[in-house]
Amino acid sequence: MVHFSALILGPRAIFNIYFFGMILRFANLNSVEHASKLILAALTLSLAACQPLSNSTISEPTTELPEQTSTNDKNLNAEASATIAQNAVEPQAEIQQSQAEPTPVEIDLWQRTRDGFQLDLSRSNSRINAQLRYYATHQKYLDRVADRANRYLFYIVSELEKRDMPTELALLPIVESAFDPFAYSHGRASGIWQFIPSTGRHFNLKQNWWYDGRRDIVASTDAALTYLQQLHKRFDDWELALAAYNSGGGTVSKAMRRNRNAGKPEDFWSLNLPKETRAYVPKLIALSKLVLDPAKHNATLKTIPNKPHFQIVEIEGQLDIAQASKMSGMDIDDLYQLNPGFNQWATDPDGPHHLLIPVDKADAFSVQLAQLDPQQRIQWQRYKVSSGDSLNRIAKKHNSTVELLKEINHLRGNMIRLGQVLLIPRPSQNLANYSLSAEQRTLARQQRGASGKYRIAHTVKSGDSFWTISRKHKVTVRQLASWNNMAPGDPLVVGKRLVIWTSGGSRSATGSSPGVIRKVTYRVRNGDSLSRIANRFNVGVSQIKSWNTLDAKYLQPGQTLTLFVDVTKGTR
Repeated sequence: MVHFSALILGPRAIFNIYFFGMILRFANLNSVEHASKLILAALTLSLAACQPLSNSTISEPTTELPEQTSTNDKNLNAEASATIAQNAVEPQAEIQQSQAEPTPVEIDLWQRTRDGFQLDLSRSNSRINAQLRYYATHQKYLDRVADRANRYLFYIVSELEKRDMPTELALLPIVESAFDPFAYSHGRASGIWQFIPSTGRHFNLKQNWWYDGRRDIVASTDAALTYLQQLHKRFDDWELALAAYNSGGGTVSKAMRRNRNAGKPEDFWSLNLPKETRAYVPKLIALSKLVLDPAKHNATLKTIPNKPHFQIVEIEGQLDIAQASKMSGMDIDDLYQLNPGFNQWATDPDGPHHLLIPVDKADAFSVQLAQLDPQQRIQWQRYKVSSGDSLNRIAKKHNSTVELLKEINHLRGNMIRLGQVLLIPRPSQNLANYSLSAEQRTLARQQRGASGKYRIAHTVKSGDSFWTISRKHKVTVRQLASWNNMAPGDPLVVGKRLVIWTSGGSRSATGSSPGVIRKVTYRVRNGDSLSRIANRFNVGVSQIKSWNTLDAKYLQPGQTLTLFVDVTKGTR
């Protein structure tokens, strides 16, 4: 029978009969009725397999066989399949259900950013190409920017997606600040989005001694995206909105009006705008082109995971940054990098009362914070007013402000009396350890001079200005401001200590020296005093006090001090 069937039906038919025979055996069907139905189905398929196949060669059965049958044959197959399904157990279904769903490929954050691009990146001109060449040939710069962006980019992209804004705008902080949260321009712009003070206040970015919202990642991002949305609504064009973000809406409107009156186009590329603004939009477009296809431009982008880097944790009151660092298991500098809005050694007593903490550390930080004694959030010092004291003098001595001392001690005016005890907040560690606080950043900047120049100190007096001081020492206003981590438009406060690096004049007793400055940790010895240590290392007593938090009137043997010393001058 097998040989006869092979001659009459062919190998495909034999396969179908064999196939259904195996199903009968597997299903263990004893019913004659059921068996006859299955045999009939098998014969039907076998006869269908005998249909001539034009321009084909008979071959072994394959899984493609059902696709080669006619419509009527498919209907017959469907009936046979239904009969089998009613009578057989379903081991194959169980096998399929046990197979895990394929895991989707996780894209990195750059790809997610590309997916949200909305600007016209097909445009090509000399201004765009010049910026593109610059970025493509500075791989170290791209790496440095990616390292900084790793902390903030996920949050920014997510916020843009919520507002249905072009995700190219997530690259704008590269143009503005290279993602440096402590960037400060000569125009007094601060933070990754580079808000000037007045625009920051307009968008409710609080700025005081404790806190600067222009550097706060969450607050400044919200303000920047709101501002960009308003500008886009005004100009109905993203390129014009970007130009207005850089130079102001009034500047762009005036340029458009000039072109309109002259019968010229009013698009960004046709406007006569300030030099910086003319390069601003091309920079963003060039960066977007590079991110869209880095390989095309022989560049690479460091991978940034497509997942949150930080979590916003409520702290419900003022907290010492060093204390927060210890509880979160973070380095103080890393904590400042996520929370650059805080200027001092502690958070603002009036808020915001939250910190950005890495996702993998947030839960442990919250647990420890809940267990922290309220008295340990901030350390306090009792100070007894002595002869000659004033609130201003006490505030400067303890790295505080008059306003804060008045608020804490419930003082209505500036009058204090001899013997009065004031409560003063103080940091839990030496001020030098809060290396990214405003004061320590200024001190660090003052130590960085130019090769071959000498450093001299100048204490601001009444009537001083950047212009008068720079003219006296034959330096530029911008240099003077930069050496002191300031902008030329910043106000000078009487008593403020400025550093000047000059190539002329004699070295002054106030600390002029060649510019090789190193941070030194000094352990106090028996017989040491502040004046003796200052004399030994060629620094001032006031400098030692500003670099350290001194709890007592006298130094104790074994106590450690942080000094910034000119190592080229040696010690005495």
